[in-house]
Amino acid sequence: MPEDIAAKLREQGGVPDDRAIGDLEGAATYMKRMRSCTGKLGVIGFCSGGRQVVLFACNTKSLSAAVSCYGGRVVMAPDQLTPRMPKAPLDMIPNLSCPMLVLAGVEDQNPSPAMVEQLKGALERNRKTFDVKVYDGAGHAFFADYRPSYRQAAAVDGWQRAFAWYGKYLA
Repeated sequence: MPEDIAAKLREQGGVPDDRAIGDLEGAATYMKRMRSCTGKLGVIGFCSGGRQVVLFACNTKSLSAAVSCYGGRVVMAPDQLTPRMPKAPLDMIPNLSCPMLVLAGVEDQNPSPAMVEQLKGALERNRKTFDVKVYDGAGHAFFADYRPSYRQAAAVDGWQRAFAWYGKYLA
């Protein structure tokens, strides 16, 4: 069952960062070979996928735009680092290769508003092209319409921002 595999991966600490980067680079290479591809690629991720967006965008030249939605563990304390996650994505921001949109909720704890501010500060210090939107009244997983955490106004605005971001950087 897919749920069993996902649970086992979470129990082991998730997909190792190097494997996530390699898998995403393989997908990007495949996509760029498609006749319908313009050569510009965008990526979006939610929760741990939002972390992997930041991770990948800082370790590739394949992307033209990135959208990270409430990416947990972008900011990590030294005692949170593991062999699977040896470096915090926050510390990779100097290598960010594309414009990044960050969407988060005020009521989230991972990333907390303070963590989002740390990410924003790193993006500013490194003179990256970015935008950050933090939604009042929203917590983690506010896009997930099948969960009690769903916040329609934030989700609708978030999708509008994401599509506008892609329109600007993938056109």
